[in-house]
Amino acid sequence: MRILLLGSGGREHAIAWKIHQSSLCQQLFIAPGNGGTCQFGRNIELQLSDFEAIKNLCIEAQIDLVFVGPEEPLVNGISDFLKKDERLKDLLVIGPTKKAARLEGSKAFAKSFMQRHNIPTAAYKEFTLDNYQQGVHYLQQHALPIVLKADGLAAGKGVVICQNHLEAIAEFELMIQRAKFGEASKKVVVEDFLEGIELSVFVLTDGESYLLFPEAKDYKRVGEGDTGLNTGGMGAVSPVPFADDAFIQNVKSKVIEPTIEGLKKDGLDYCGFIFFGLMKVGNEPYMIEYNCRLGDPETQVILTRLKSDLVDLLVATAKKQLHTKTIEVDNRTAVTVMAVSKGYPGHYEKGFEIRGLENNYGTKSLIFQAGTKKQDGKTVTNGGRVLCVTSFGEQVQDAVESSLEVLDNIRFSGIYYRTDIGYEFKNQPAQ
Repeated sequence: MRILLLGSGGREHAIAWKIHQSSLCQQLFIAPGNGGTCQFGRNIELQLSDFEAIKNLCIEAQIDLVFVGPEEPLVNGISDFLKKDERLKDLLVIGPTKKAARLEGSKAFAKSFMQRHNIPTAAYKEFTLDNYQQGVHYLQQHALPIVLKADGLAAGKGVVICQNHLEAIAEFELMIQRAKFGEASKKVVVEDFLEGIELSVFVLTDGESYLLFPEAKDYKRVGEGDTGLNTGGMGAVSPVPFADDAFIQNVKSKVIEPTIEGLKKDGLDYCGFIFFGLMKVGNEPYMIEYNCRLGDPETQVILTRLKSDLVDLLVATAKKQLHTKTIEVDNRTAVTVMAVSKGYPGHYEKGFEIRGLENNYGTKSLIFQAGTKKQDGKTVTNGGRVLCVTSFGEQVQDAVESSLEVLDNIRFSGIYYRTDIGYEFKNQPAQ
């Protein structure tokens, strides 16, 4: 098969690595890719917002399957766009339709979906400029802390947890009156705060059946001990020690299965991955948010644990034959640690040479590049999150130490990474 992977992050490097292993993969194209994805296929320079260019590439390169990595093209309707061209009638596309991708594209849509299909989630209300004063009054009476979410896509930065009413009203004003997150915060969802532990669960679905992939926990804060600003993710762990079989069974019956049934009832055409952002409150799972794709950096620990042929699963998904498949998973623990540019998630500089990538780090560690590019024969930094190291171990601590050993040998100006990923699970065996 000739496969096109859309995206340029660490997630896409991990997906490219996994696709490349498949006997079904004849040739892999990655658009636009990064400095590492070219190890496994051919990078094609194009903008993910340029649907015409993507369509022309599919036609000219005789692509058989498209895998959409990031959320923005999905929310903007890339799947629908490709499928409506008669020349691509046989093209297999992994990624939900524009309507179904609203599960991620609109927090209000997702909350309404959860409520309609009895999926446990925090109580909420939504506000716009039209009922702004009503929203202010609601915030003044609300129990603390208060969670404010920009309705649309905000590059993972549209959620604010406020500890007092003045802060909540100020943030509310910034979002709606001053467009803090642009179009994304024209509508704001106000949620009750849930006290618990976060984790992420992933399924691959053809809209009828689903396969449960390994769960993961990521670490959003830039500083050690989960302090400082939120980022796109500083690391991840899989499996999650507190997610035992009984809890996962609870997730399946109360969250995953009602979601799949809800998609069918609402006539939402879904083909691809669903990311369930969950909070474990006591022993109960509560939905925080849906993503309509794999997470980053969770992909780097999930796909490395997947023993099955990913392309085989994707083809079965696109052909609505997923009920014929099962998956096999590595029981070891995988931990990824992200190395970022100095200043991230604020201002940072790019273009610094990365050294140490060519070293042989053995079979238990893998380097996945994210914000990198090739320049004059060298690999240089090209983003905030630059690369990550994923390692295996019998326990979380073993895997963390292996990743840190590799990172100690990688150099670029201003390199920074957390040394405490998985800190709360130190020396705990996986379930």
